[in-house]
Amino acid sequence: MGRFREGVPPYSIAFLSRHALRMARIILTTDAWYPQVNGVVRTIDMTAQTLRKQGHVVDVIEPTGLLALSVPFYPEIRICLPRTGPLSKRILKFDPDHIHVTTEGPLGIAVRQFCRNRGWHFSTSYHTKFPEYLKRLAFVPRRWTYVYMRWFHSKAEPLMTATPSLQAELTKRRFMANIARWSRGVDLKLFRPQPQLASPWKSPVMLYVGRVSFEKNVDAFLNLKVPGTKVIVGDGPARSQWQKQFPDAVFLGYKRGEELAACYAMSDLFVFPSLTDTFGLVVIEALATGVPVAAFPATGPVDIITRPELGACDDDLGKAVERALKFGDRDACIAEAQKYTWEACTKEFLNNLVPVK
Repeated sequence: MGRFREGVPPYSIAFLSRHALRMARIILTTDAWYPQVNGVVRTIDMTAQTLRKQGHVVDVIEPTGLLALSVPFYPEIRICLPRTGPLSKRILKFDPDHIHVTTEGPLGIAVRQFCRNRGWHFSTSYHTKFPEYLKRLAFVPRRWTYVYMRWFHSKAEPLMTATPSLQAELTKRRFMANIARWSRGVDLKLFRPQPQLASPWKSPVMLYVGRVSFEKNVDAFLNLKVPGTKVIVGDGPARSQWQKQFPDAVFLGYKRGEELAACYAMSDLFVFPSLTDTFGLVVIEALATGVPVAAFPATGPVDIITRPELGACDDDLGKAVERALKFGDRDACIAEAQKYTWEACTKEFLNNLVPVK
């Protein structure tokens, strides 16, 4: 196969010439799917929708209808148990031009093994820092999980990552697969500039959107001694505990669509305390609404919040909040978010794909 030359995946010329004649048949595989609410589900769903709008034929292999078991320490997440016979028949009947494996769970393993058994090429993407999650949630040593993650992605052509910092991290951790860039998008019709809505809470209003769970480090935000109101949108296993522990914070549960956009529009600042995300779609949703961001200098935010007008990244989250409130600029945030469209990132995704054979 060889390595990429100047960042261009092998087969890209053949891919483009073939697609000048017809659209592609693409399989996307994911263990994470609705009713889960997270960046992986959103990314695969929006990518599939965008590909279909462009005329491509897409089959999303996901856990709906399959036998599944809840993760003991995280019941919201269910691990499916696919039957390899029906799965193989489904793939062969679809007759794909390209196969992309999104997640490292049982479905991802099954499709990966299908491809390996037949000598088919496939791509993968790195969405979740499972070694860090399992370390915090179940005390599994990170080195054990990284052994598995390196194995899973070792035959990918390519392994796609959302940001330069994640690519550098995986290279440092000796991931041997070819690595290509696949950024993310935001719905600019939904998350749009609008006048800041009146808020019933004491300002400044500081918003968090995402899973309310320990691996997201939300307690780092809740523990901050800063003026104003902390608003939490989302749900998860830690919500009940933190609602009792932090009675001054406002917990709104899940919000979607215009209700979610309104939460951004009522906010003065978006706070993203995660140390384990690989991008953070909510960061660009906030920017698109004109809200600056405060975060740790972790993978994702450090690649996006690159100027004071967009917010601040600091090892001291309180200092990041202070600087982002002081220097954040609404117009600059909105302009930056215009770069992140689903059409642009789907084009990147297409250019990274390789023919299965």
